[in-house]
Amino acid sequence: MSDTALAIVKSGFDMRIRAESWLGGVLLADDIPITDGSESRDRSLAIPEQITLSVPRTDGGTSWEPIEPDHPLAAYGQMLRIDYGVDLPGHTEWINRGWFLITGSEADGETISVTATGLLQLIQEAELTAPFQPSSTDTLVSVIRALVEPALTVSIDSQLTDRSVPLSIQWDTDRLGAVTEVLNAWPADAHVTPDGYLSVEPVGDGTTPVLSLTDGVGGTVVRWQASASRDGAYNAVVAQGEDGFGNQIQGVVYDQEPGSPLRYGGTFSPLPVPYKFSSPLLTTITQCRDAAATTLKRLRRTAARKFTVTLVPHPGLMTGDIVSVTGAGLTNALCVIETLSLPYSPQEMTLTVRVL
Repeated sequence: MSDTALAIVKSGFDMRIRAESWLGGVLLADDIPITDGSESRDRSLAIPEQITLSVPRTDGGTSWEPIEPDHPLAAYGQMLRIDYGVDLPGHTEWINRGWFLITGSEADGETISVTATGLLQLIQEAELTAPFQPSSTDTLVSVIRALVEPALTVSIDSQLTDRSVPLSIQWDTDRLGAVTEVLNAWPADAHVTPDGYLSVEPVGDGTTPVLSLTDGVGGTVVRWQASASRDGAYNAVVAQGEDGFGNQIQGVVYDQEPGSPLRYGGTFSPLPVPYKFSSPLLTTITQCRDAAATTLKRLRRTAARKFTVTLVPHPGLMTGDIVSVTGAGLTNALCVIETLSLPYSPQEMTLTVRVL
């Protein structure tokens, strides 16, 4: 976002929503009339992105009821590109929110209700029709590409180190589950970019905040998320694999983060409370330890302290972004956005942020 748009967003603005519908690379409609809707993102879900839209049944003589299979709002492969507009003096600045696969459209009186999800829906639906077993020349990169492309183009971060894949591994049906297993063993993270690519990159949080949020400023409200549970709380991770001689190997990583309420040796438990998983993709102790450390980072996302933040809608924010939060007893605390709900009509935006 430009500095001008960012300044306007912080104080309130006139929003616009632009929705395009595409099918097989062909533009079906470039200005779908949106009367209401919302977008939600949750990093803990297999398919993090969900949107709902309300569209008039007819508008300007155009019917938006998806009767034909090639209608812009039908669910036969139609994808929506959503842009969020901020009115500036003399023009509108558009922020791309991404591509979404239409999963359903239903007429209710004079309104068409549309639901759509992130593009990983394509991978989740496409169960393997035959067992998938890597060849002797396959690597982590080639396996990810074989599982995902051509539904999504894969972009691999140059910081990741590729390696060969053992021939003993086989996946029977769950394509997205196979992708997740490769990512966990690498270790790596993946998300769909606003341009529709699957970006595979190292696991970790950034350090530079994209926005400062202060309780009581500009309509922002910061509250502790009032929930606590021992379910899903661990202070150690055990990752198991198998070396080239068939011997079982493992790597163990303990939560030793200063200030962590689950820290090993702290008050949470005098004993290790381990999360265990195994994968034939792990063939060395180093790989097991790296995978265990990455898994521990992911587990902290659910167990860490969290805030709920409500604010004026900010169309530049995405899950995974770092923000600085002042409120609820903290000052300029670095936090990462874990979930968000962005309205497509004048309402408050809601974030769930995790304290780093």
